[in-house]
Amino acid sequence: MSVLVPLVFVLSTVPAPANPASDAEAIKAVLVDMWDAVEKGDIQRYQAHIHPDFSQFGENDTYLAEGKELEVAGMADYMKRATGVATKMHQPKVTVKGDVAWITYYWTDAGMAGGERFTSRGKSTRILVKENGRWLVIHGHYTAVP
Repeated sequence: MSVLVPLVFVLSTVPAPANPASDAEAIKAVLVDMWDAVEKGDIQRYQAHIHPDFSQFGENDTYLAEGKELEVAGMADYMKRATGVATKMHQPKVTVKGDVAWITYYWTDAGMAGGERFTSRGKSTRILVKENGRWLVIHGHYTAVP
C-alpha cells in the first residue's frame, strides 16, 4: 500500500502530454484569425495574437523589427491603406516542441491599396510560444517571391 501512494502522487503530478495534432490546428487557426482580423480592419483582434516580445524580418526589412508596439502600429497603418485584403496559406507544415512551435508555409494575397489592386506571394516562417494555454506569435520571417 505504501508503494501505491507515492506512485499515484507521481502520476498525478506529470502534466498531460500535448496533442500535436490539436496544437497544429490551433496554430494554423491563429494565423487564419490574424488574417481575418486584417481583412476586417480589427486591430484589437490582430494584436491579441502577438507576443509582447515579438520580432520580425519583414518582406523588405533590412533590419530586425522588434516589439509588439511596432508591429501593431505598422499593421494599423496598413489596415488604413489596404482594403479588401484576402490572404491564403498554402502547404503549411507545423512543428511543435512543447510550448514552442513553428509553422512554415507559402502565402498568396490580394487587395486594394491607393486605388490599385495588388497581389503578392511568398514564403514564411512563424515561431509561436504557448502561454496560459494560448499560442502567440513571437517571431515572423517573410520573403516575397516574384
